[in-house]
Amino acid sequence: MLAAVGLALGSGAPQARIGDCSVDAMLVFDGSTSMAEISFETGPNTRIKEARQAIRQAMPDIAPYRRVGLMVYGPGPNGACENVDLRFGPIADSAGPVIDAVDALRPDGLTPLTDAVQRAAETLDFRNSAGVVVLVTDGNETCGGRPCELAQTLRATARDLTVHVIGFRAEVDFFAWNNPEQDPQNATTVARCLADETGGLFVTTETVKELVAALQRTLGCPVIG
Repeated sequence: MLAAVGLALGSGAPQARIGDCSVDAMLVFDGSTSMAEISFETGPNTRIKEARQAIRQAMPDIAPYRRVGLMVYGPGPNGACENVDLRFGPIADSAGPVIDAVDALRPDGLTPLTDAVQRAAETLDFRNSAGVVVLVTDGNETCGGRPCELAQTLRATARDLTVHVIGFRAEVDFFAWNNPEQDPQNATTVARCLADETGGLFVTTETVKELVAALQRTLGCPVIG
């Protein structure tokens, strides 16, 4: 588990660049098989059930202020690593569409998170426009992608792209055969590279409340009175 790794919400840790609400965002959501697993770590509820609760709570406070789009990976008609689905690009008042899409999601497949983040960045036209990508994942890349390599490319070529990574009850599988960048000495998902290289936040969450707070912090916009 990754509970002790990352930036604690509400702590005195340095604040990463969040960006203003005029910048469009893409939510990249993990729909892989492990989101529906029940284990000692997940307790009585699956990850997907609690993630749905968090999305329902967080999105109504986010959508009025920022245009958000949705990318999902995992389930679909293609091979286990080939289902990366752009549900929609950034739109106004996206709370309903995001909630409906996540509620209807039936987890399946593996974790092509690198491909999903790259496609989200392309949806935001990252070379020419500022943007924010928020990745919600419960684990590591399992489809041979190289998130650290992608992160370096995004840093070098993007106009102004920030990638935030939220681990939700995330687990690292050191024996994953198709995770080429995983360091056995590092108990952190390799997806953290995406945040570290682009000035984003890496946050680990274990509860619905923590996931809501992480979504609000990365997708939301502070209200200045």
